[in-house]
Amino acid sequence: MAEIRIRNTEERISGEANVREFLEKQEVLYEHWNPGKLPAELHQKFILNDEEKQQILSTFDEEIKDLAARRGYLTWDIIALSDATPNLDELLKKFEQVHTHTEDEVRAITAGRGIFIIKGTDDVGYFDVELEAGDVISVPEHKPHFFTLMDNRQIVAVRLFIETEGWIAHPFADASFQKA
Repeated sequence: MAEIRIRNTEERISGEANVREFLEKQEVLYEHWNPGKLPAELHQKFILNDEEKQQILSTFDEEIKDLAARRGYLTWDIIALSDATPNLDELLKKFEQVHTHTEDEVRAITAGRGIFIIKGTDDVGYFDVELEAGDVISVPEHKPHFFTLMDNRQIVAVRLFIETEGWIAHPFADASFQKA
């Protein structure tokens, strides 16, 4: 289940209802899908072939299509990252820069763990959303954020897009942002 850490105060927020309420106030969508639906052999598998990626998409087809219909997403895919990913550190450096998009950035975590760092309202500042299997988040367009891996450096997620060629990051310079 997702957990939030507010960087300015070190306050932690946990529990699905509390996380959802906090993120709603920050204009971030949070949902939880049942990760137990995924076949057991894919629960901790972070190197996937095309057939396994399709199996994940098929497993969560109903949830994906429901979210897409409600939010206007037109295409989706699977991203799998681990230490076996070629040039992982270079990829993470690219991800770990505060940026915005002209569409939502959506992740539905199916295995592993990841973290979004998001700029909240002025009274909140930056906060971390630690995600695990079953957590679904949609950071709205134009909201400064970035995504990275947790210490285990393993994640599999469904990504949903409005633009069929995927999102493009626009750098967001912010002197108030400090890496944790």
